[in-house]
Formats: sequence, C-alpha cells, structure tokens
Amino acid sequence: MKTGLEIFTHYFDLVLLVYTIAICSSYLILAVVSAQALIYYKKKNANTDYREILASPISPAISLIAPAYNESLTIVENVRSLLALQYPSLEIVVVNDGSKDNTLEKLIENFDLEAVPYAFDAPIHHQEIRSIYKSKQEIYGRLLVIDKKNGGKADALNAGLNVSRGKFAACIDVDCVLSQDALLKMIKPFLESKNRTIAVGGVIRIANSCVIEDGYLKAIHVPDSLIARFQVMEYTRAFLMGRMGWSKADGLLLISGAFGLFDREIAIGCGGYDHNTVGEDMELIVRMRRFMIEKGEQYEVNFIPDPLCWTEAPSTHKILSRQRNRWMRGTIETLLMHKKMFFNPKYGVLGMFSYPYWFFFEWMAPIIETFGIVYFMLLALLNLPNWPFFFALMGSVYAFAMMMSMAAILFDELSYHQYKRFKDILKLITAAMLEPFFHHPFVVWWAIQGNIDFIKGKKSWGEMTRTGFSAPKK
Repeated sequence: MKTGLEIFTHYFDLVLLVYTIAICSSYLILAVVSAQALIYYKKKNANTDYREILASPISPAISLIAPAYNESLTIVENVRSLLALQYPSLEIVVVNDGSKDNTLEKLIENFDLEAVPYAFDAPIHHQEIRSIYKSKQEIYGRLLVIDKKNGGKADALNAGLNVSRGKFAACIDVDCVLSQDALLKMIKPFLESKNRTIAVGGVIRIANSCVIEDGYLKAIHVPDSLIARFQVMEYTRAFLMGRMGWSKADGLLLISGAFGLFDREIAIGCGGYDHNTVGEDMELIVRMRRFMIEKGEQYEVNFIPDPLCWTEAPSTHKILSRQRNRWMRGTIETLLMHKKMFFNPKYGVLGMFSYPYWFFFEWMAPIIETFGIVYFMLLALLNLPNWPFFFALMGSVYAFAMMMSMAAILFDELSYHQYKRFKDILKLITAAMLEPFFHHPFVVWWAIQGNIDFIKGKKSWGEMTRTGFSAPKK
C-alpha cells in the first residue's frame, strides 16, 4: 500500500507535468500565430512607400513624450536622435522630472533653450510644473522641454500628455534611440484600421555594443556582455514570438514603456498613467482596453514587428535585478487592479485568455518553479526522487527552450536580418545554450524577490544607472 507521501508525490508530479505541458503549448501556439502574423505583415507592407505619409499635409500630429530623470550622460545624444525623426507634424516633449544631476542644464546649453509662457489644460493630475522651455533657434522648433517637480515616470508622462497638443502621443524612454522612420511605420495602423486604433507597439532591441553617433544608429552588433546577450534572446522571444501573436489574437495586454504610440484622447479620457503602480505601461493599456469595452466601442490595439527602438539594457546583475523586480511588481499590481477581467467573458479574449495567461504563466510561473525546486530538494534528502521522470522532464524542458530560442533567432534573421556577421549569430546561439543555466535561475529569483517586495508594499523603481552608448571594443 502506498504511503501518504508517495500518493502526494505521484499527484504533484502529475500536476507539474500538466503545468509544464500547458505552458509549453501556449508558447508554441503563440510562436505559430506570431509566425503567420509576421509573414502577413511583411507581405502587406513590402511595397509600402512611407514617403507618402511623410509628404502628406494632413498626416495627424504626433507628440513624442520622453520623461527624463538623471539622464545627463545620454540626454543630448538622445534628443538629437528624436529631432532627426522623419515625420511631418511632430512635437517633441522632454519632461525633466526633477533630475538631481545637470540634465536640464545640458538641455538648455545644447539646444539654446529659454523659459516661455505656455497655456495648457490639465485634466490629469501631476506634480507642479516649474517652467516650460523652447529653443531660440528655429532648427529646434519641434522641441519643448518641461521642468517639473519629481513625481516618477507616470507623473512625468501625465504632465507630457497634458501639455502636448498632438492627436497621438508617442511615449518613450529618453535613453532610447529610434529609427528615423519609426513614427511613419507606427502611425500606419492608425490610418488604415476600420475600427478606432487606440495604441500601437513595436519591437524593442538592445543597443549595447552598437555604434551610435550623434543620435544615429551606425552599426548593429551583438552585445559584448553575456548578460546583455541573454536579454537580446529574451527580447526577441517576447516581441517576435509573443506580442506579435497576442496582437493577432486581439489579446495584447502590454505595450512596452520604452516606445508606444497612443490615441491621446483615449489615454487622457481614461485617466492617464496611474501613479500607484510601477508597471504603468501595462496598466494603462489594460485600462484603455477596459475603457473601450465598457463603453461598447469597437477598437484595436496593434503591434508591428519592425525593429524601431533601440535601448541600453542593464549590464550588471545589480541593475537588472532592480528592473526585473519592478516588472514583477508591476505585473502583480496590474493583475490585481483589473481582477474583474479574470475569466470574464464580457472582456472577450482579454478576459478568457490574456489575463489567465499572465496570471498563470507570468505571475505564477516563478512561484511554481521555485516550489518545485524546493520540493525536489526535499525528496532528494529523503532519497525519494523519481529520477527517470526528473531527467525526462528536465531534458524535455531544455530541448523545448532551445527550440524556442533557435526559432526566435530564425524569425529575426528571416525577417529583418539585423546582425550581418556570422560570428554574431554564433554568439546568440551560444547565449541561448547557456541561458537556462546561467541566466534563467537569476530571473526566477528576481521575480520571487518582486513578489516578496510587493507583499512588503515596496513602491520604488530602483535606480537604473546608465553607462551610455559607446562603440564596441575591437
């Protein structure tokens, strides 16, 4: 007769197997849907002439909002990059969120700024605006700089939404470098959709070790740092094999805060960015979608696979841990704030599939994985492991992880071929092989810390120190 422990072990192994099959199946389905969506997008846009949008006098106005806090190391280079963007009716709004360094002084000096009177409505609350600056030089006529008291990223973005005047608002991280035609490609879904498009997201790429001069991306390389290479793999899978699929299924719950384009009226109408979450980018999209559904209006949220935005990824475990901790806390906060959607058919794909996916496979996954590790260690101490099951499961999971990573590299190479050198592809393949052993355990631990900090009520972002863009070592 089996003991209670043996019965528990049997059923726990079964639950673990079912969960593993479920999460792997969801990844596989998303990859297949993403591949179909990527092929369709490439065919549809193969002959698009974006110069027609650039030359059109009726192209809708876009306000590009870039919050900046202690960004003196890269602020001038990044603003120059934004000023070089190709778009006929563009306003660039840089929000200095009470920086403690010389971010504002560098902006004033390099772009010849002066404080000006500026009238605007303020339907969304934010911290006090001290001054608004414009350049004395016509060449920088697109640039508007807001200097305000510190209130955090969400508060800075809300100030930008209030002050800006464009029909659409592109919210970005100021440390990002955009491709010159990024806005031309991002606006296209708004112009051609039958329903009202409320938001569009694009692919975020890692700029570490790339050559960036005067705000322009000159050469693309795989990062020298192994930790940054791991993030290249994560980003490629997440964007090309995840969000592309969710967009196709009308279930996208997240547009990266690094770069997204929004219907400004809807963003303001639903209250702007929430100050009470560190995951303001995800929470806003969920709230905008709920806003449209609850009003009974047809709408769309789209995602395009073009590599439009390049950002500096954390290059140390210390900084990366803060980022992943915050991502987890933001995910939990958003899911709890919108728990009404959980398996609620009123919200369609969002309620029945997207929310449960994020709940079980984004929030719960690191918890279940950690519990499984502790459980196995206890069994090992009692000399009770089911070794054939353990090795079969671990081997299958590793093989599946490698398959998904290789598919991500293939997706990227067949679609946009960003990395021209064969040695760069070899570096990515090596990173994919090492990632499950030397990166994933840290990601799980940081997620657990995020859960613990959420329970403790931690609200801080954690300092994200920048090293600045530089050419790779030769």
